[in-house]
Amino acid sequence: MLIKDLITVLETYAPLSYQEAYDNAGLITGNPLAEATGALLSLDCIEATLDEAISMGCNVVIAHHPIIFSGLKKITGSNYVERTLIKAIQHQIAIYAAHTNLDNVANGVNAKIAQKLGLVKTQILQPKKQLLKKLVTFVPEKEAHQVRKALFEAGAGHIGNYDNCSFNMQGTGTFKGNAATNPFVGEPLQLHEEPEIRIELVFNAHLENRILKALLNSHPYEEVAYDIYWLDNLLNTVGSGLVGELPEAMSETTFLSLVKDKLKAGLLKHTALTQKPIQKVALCGGSGQFLLKAAIAAKADAYLTADFKYHEFFDAEGQLLLIDAGHYETEQFTPEIFYEIIQNKFPKFAAYLSKVNTNPVNYF
Repeated sequence: MLIKDLITVLETYAPLSYQEAYDNAGLITGNPLAEATGALLSLDCIEATLDEAISMGCNVVIAHHPIIFSGLKKITGSNYVERTLIKAIQHQIAIYAAHTNLDNVANGVNAKIAQKLGLVKTQILQPKKQLLKKLVTFVPEKEAHQVRKALFEAGAGHIGNYDNCSFNMQGTGTFKGNAATNPFVGEPLQLHEEPEIRIELVFNAHLENRILKALLNSHPYEEVAYDIYWLDNLLNTVGSGLVGELPEAMSETTFLSLVKDKLKAGLLKHTALTQKPIQKVALCGGSGQFLLKAAIAAKADAYLTADFKYHEFFDAEGQLLLIDAGHYETEQFTPEIFYEIIQNKFPKFAAYLSKVNTNPVNYF
């Protein structure tokens, strides 16, 4: 199996188009056409991670955090980022990162935290826009079924928990080909009227090339008429954070103990207790200050995340229990997601969960 085959599976699960603008997910270094000997799965890729990969015979490291966020002008080994890259290149180890794109999918980082805490009825806390497009095309009535079928198989027509979704309307198409044409219906140089079906389908924007290929391959006309529009609709399966419910309400202190136990946290920082039971919980793995208002708007009883600064704790305004459990602590289960994705597709491939604790924060 080639490294690019691994990448395809990962990016089918968490497309790169879902990452935030500041992010650098994807293949950081390495040859995608090289044979994959094994993959080490980790939260971070640092020098110790590479040492572990080398010892295990793995030439791929799949990490949550990209080792490169900002531009590099020199690679001289002057810091841990440069030393990690140098070692990876010297040992021909590919480094791949799935970061905010994996955060933003419904079954990603936040879903894994929710699973550990036993939350049910989960949904995206802040769904994203500008991820959907609509295709409109015009097909002869007899060929409409074959074109729809090809588009559905390519991934068009999915809306929430429904698939094969389309709108169809009868009409009349007109066209006149020049002397160089070989029309499917009608004759060159003659105006032709054809009963047609107008087909409209929604699709995820990152599938556009696949959708167009399916359209052009299945459509009978020499010149295929179609329109593609951006939609401003929310995509409820992609976005930031997650909100769900505990099967039964519990006290704040019991919930804090649950979080500390399940996340193996050295300590929890939190706002003053609200003296209200906890059942509806919002969460965001990693830095989640930007979702506090969304958690309050969702009427969550608690918001679990990381990286809150001193004054930002005041912003909770006593409306919920804000818990900062630590960046590493809220994202430590991400390698498990990688493992599940790979094992589901390539059950015999050598994929290993890293045993290196990359948390740079220690507690005394």
